[in-house]
Amino acid sequence: MIRRLALSVCLAGLLAGSALAHHNMSALFDFSQRFTTSGTLSKVDWRNPHIYLFVDVKNEKGQVETWSFEGPSPGFFRQRDVGKENFEASMQKPVKVEASRARDGSRSGLIREVTLADGRLVSLCPQNC
Repeated sequence: MIRRLALSVCLAGLLAGSALAHHNMSALFDFSQRFTTSGTLSKVDWRNPHIYLFVDVKNEKGQVETWSFEGPSPGFFRQRDVGKENFEASMQKPVKVEASRARDGSRSGLIREVTLADGRLVSLCPQNC
């Protein structure tokens, strides 16, 4: 009986920790502030629970700034027949990203759509819209 209780407490603690570690997207990103930018895909961070794309974008002064874009899990993309290899094929090539702006004003956003270098449009709606 004590073993079951201890196991239950441990399991509850693990689940609570996972829930606390995950963040509320609407707290971090303003869904009413949509923007589109184009640049060179410089890095792909393909892991759970969210993927990240890093895009080098020229600002109005012609200087390159790196933007980070957060997306859903790799599983979300696999369900849409898009894999890490599709993003890797776009590395150091032009991509276009439509995103919701970060509330903190940083150069980051939540991906709504991404157009890869081969022209493939990947929509993350309705999850990120």
